[in-house]
Amino acid sequence: MPTPDLVSLFVEPLNHLGVTYLVTGAVAAIVYGEPCLTNDIDFVVKLSDDDLLRLHDAFPQSEFYVPPVATMQVEANRPRNGHFNLIHTDSALKADMYPVGSDPLHHWALEHRHQIQISGVPMWIAPIEYVVLRKLQYLEISGQEKHRRDKQAMLFISDAQMDRAFLTREIERLRLEETWRTIEQD
Repeated sequence: MPTPDLVSLFVEPLNHLGVTYLVTGAVAAIVYGEPCLTNDIDFVVKLSDDDLLRLHDAFPQSEFYVPPVATMQVEANRPRNGHFNLIHTDSALKADMYPVGSDPLHHWALEHRHQIQISGVPMWIAPIEYVVLRKLQYLEISGQEKHRRDKQAMLFISDAQMDRAFLTREIERLRLEETWRTIEQD
């Protein structure tokens, strides 16, 4: 039996369901930056109540921890910061699901996502600007060095892809100027 991976466990079922999603977090940072190990995949998802029922049924409870539909509905209906996860019980690989809510950056990212292929599987990925902005936010909140390294690798490898004007506007809107300055000085 093949070793489970994040794409086959989580991306393929979302593609099959036709759910509107994008991949962000460490997996997106790897695409735009340098390889690293991760045991989770982060999704921003746009989910209707029908999507939630289908999502719940797509991940068999014999193989996955899946929250009750009511819990997913509460999280999907939060205007901001909704979150739930799906966990493959044998491997402990995890999908963090972040419903779009009213977050303008989530909405922008879904409108500007693009499709790539990973091992022959189509996957919708967040724009690099979104990934950099979220890494800046996580760095500011947590102080974890991994966010600084991810951001630096993305800038080094994928800077030419980035819309610097948009990034600058969003850094100001999100009040991340100080965090950005400290990283630019590295």
